[in-house]
This record gives sequence, C-alpha cells and structure tokens, in this order.
Amino acid sequence: MKRSKTGPTGIVQVSSERGRKVNVMQMFDLTDQVAVITGAANGLGYVIAEAMAEAGAHVVCGDIDTDGNERTAERVRALGRSALAVRCDVTNEADVAALFEQADKEFGRVDIAFANAGIADPVPGPVHEYQTEHWNSVLAVNLQGVFFTDREALKIMVRQERGKLINVASMWGLAGASSVFPIPAYNATKGAVVNLTRELALEYAPHNIQVNAICPGFFRTRLAGGAYDDPDFVAAITAFTPMDRVAEAEEMKGTALYLASAASSYTTGLMMVSDGGCMAK
Repeated sequence: MKRSKTGPTGIVQVSSERGRKVNVMQMFDLTDQVAVITGAANGLGYVIAEAMAEAGAHVVCGDIDTDGNERTAERVRALGRSALAVRCDVTNEADVAALFEQADKEFGRVDIAFANAGIADPVPGPVHEYQTEHWNSVLAVNLQGVFFTDREALKIMVRQERGKLINVASMWGLAGASSVFPIPAYNATKGAVVNLTRELALEYAPHNIQVNAICPGFFRTRLAGGAYDDPDFVAAITAFTPMDRVAEAEEMKGTALYLASAASSYTTGLMMVSDGGCMAK
C-alpha cells in the first residue's frame, strides 16, 4: 500500500491508498502553492500566471518586459494571491538564479515552475540563407534559457523532494515546420527542449519531481510578432490545422493547470500536445 503525500497546506497531492476517496476537483487546487513563470509579461505566460492564481497559487513573474511583467503581477494580486514581478533575462544565468532566489526567499519554496520564455526566428528562411546572429539569439532564449530555468528550479525542488517542472516547447519540436514556413532555429531549439524534458523526467522521477512539456500549436500570441494581423498567414495556418481555427491564449489554462497540479501526480516525461490536431496528421 502506497503512502499519500500532502502539499504545503495539507492538500492531497497523491492518494493511492486503497479505498481512499478524493474529490477530483481537489486535485486541481493549488491553494498557497508557489509558481515561478518565465516570459510572464504577455501571451501564454500571462495566461498561465492567471490560471495558477485562479487555482490558488502565489506567482513569481519573470520577464525582460518590466511593464508587462508588473501588469501580470497586478492581475495575480487582483485575484487575491501574492505576486512578485522580477526583471529576468533568461539568457543571463545570473538573472535566472536571482529570480529563483527571490522566490525562495519570499515564499520558502517553489512548487511549480514554467520555463515559458521563448522567441521566434527573427527572419524565417532556409538554413543556407540563415544568419548566425539570428541562430544564436534563438538558441540563447529557447534553449539556454530553458536550461538555466530548469537548473535553478530543480535546485530548490530536489531540496524539497517534490515539484512540478513544465517546459513550454512546441508542436514544431516534434515535426518539421517547413510544410508551413521555414523556421530552423525555432525547430532545433524546441526539439532539444522536448528531449531535455524526457531526460529530466528520468533523472528526477526518484525525487518526486514531475517534468513535462507543453507542445502548443497555433495560439494567438505575440510570439509571431504581427503575423496574426496578416490574413494570408492566418489563412495558411488555419488551413493546416484540422480544427480549422487558431487557438486563443486562454485555451492553454486547462493544460497548464493539469501539469502543475496533483491531477498529474503520476505523469512525467509527457509531451502534452495542444495543437488542434496538427500532429495527428
């Protein structure tokens, strides 16, 4: 018979004792847990922060966009939770270390971390025309930034012997994108994040730390710059998507909450695809 484990406020995180009944909605309750989110200023980061707060968590927001980051923190506070807004350039390991140090100092733990910060290829194009500076800039944010974020989160989670680490990858980490547009640096980094997630899931499973990744398809955010204002671009990606539409950012909330909560207590190494059916083709 396995033991039940409880979170910092006594909320059931794992309940595997024979005959014990737990209301399913309890599994999604994050009351007084602490979530750190990079790239929190807008897009999926903002929505994830809002979802964590709606479920009861305090949120530490990290982003290079200080104004947007503070707006996210204010939204968390408006929902009745505590929030910190910390300027963080994920390409700078000292910034990332400081982000987690502040979270740990303020709250004494980190229960959940989302390595969400990311950028798109500055100029999509084939590799033989690709500029080295663009390649390096995408790798610095999308791969180095995830490594720095994961490393600092895991330092705290190993000490705690529990945690939820979620990397935001992409459906383009699972397949090539050139059937729609050529984005070699983005593809390379997101593929690396997918396999890094699998590796970390294996490394930290004995520590009661679940490491998973979200692989979004086309969500209406600022990641693509002004591309969603281009009707030809929207028409092309809509036609590519079996559900025949682009997702709104708010549709990421349920996926994020599942991976951050006790509902996924026996789930690790998962690439959770939310793409309107694209990867099913």
